[in-house]
Amino acid sequence: MCFFFSLIPATFWLVIGYLVLYLSTKFDGAAKTFGRGLAIWVFMISGLIILTGAYVTTSGLCPFDAWLSCVD
Repeated sequence: MCFFFSLIPATFWLVIGYLVLYLSTKFDGAAKTFGRGLAIWVFMISGLIILTGAYVTTSGLCPFDAWLSCVD
C-alpha cells in the first residue's frame, strides 16, 4: 500500500525534473550545466522515493497495513 502512495510524490518530482531539464536547454554556459545537474538530482529524489516505498512495503513496516488489520 505504501508503494502505491509513494508513486504520487515520485510523479510530482519526476514532472519537476523534466520541467527543470527542459528549461535548462534554454540557457547557455554555467546555467545550462547547473540545470542539468539539478534535474539529475531531482530524478534521483524521485527514484529514491519509489525505492523507499517498495522497501517499506516489502519489509512490512507500512503503517497502512497495520491500520487495515485493525479495521477488519
